[in-house]
Amino acid sequence: MTKTITTHYDVAEHLRTPMEMAAYLEACLEEANGDAAFIAKALGDIARAKGMSQVARDAGLSRESLYKALSGERTPGFDTVLKVMQTLGLKLHAEAVALAQQGAPADHSTARRFRVG
Repeated sequence: MTKTITTHYDVAEHLRTPMEMAAYLEACLEEANGDAAFIAKALGDIARAKGMSQVARDAGLSRESLYKALSGERTPGFDTVLKVMQTLGLKLHAEAVALAQQGAPADHSTARRFRVG
C-alpha cells in the first residue's frame, strides 16, 4: 500500500494577476452567503498574494492589524475593507439581485443618473 502525500494548498500562491484576484473575490462574494469574515479572509488571501507588508503600508495600517483584520476570525470594519480594496486595485459594485437571478443584463442607464464626487 502506498502512502498518500498531501501538501498545504495556499490560494495566494495562485493569484498572480489582477484579473485572477478579481475573479477570486467575485467567486468568494457569491459563495459567502452573508459571511463577512469569509470575505475578509478572501481579501487576506489577495493581500498575501500582493505582499501583506506593502498592502498594509499603502492602506495606512500596521501589518499585524491587517493580518488580524483579514484572518477570517473576525469581521473588519467597513472602512478597513474599503482601504484594502482600494489598495489592491479592486472595487465593489452593486447589481440588482432580481435581474441577476433572472439572467437579465443589468440596466446601467439608471446608474448613470447618479453622480459621485
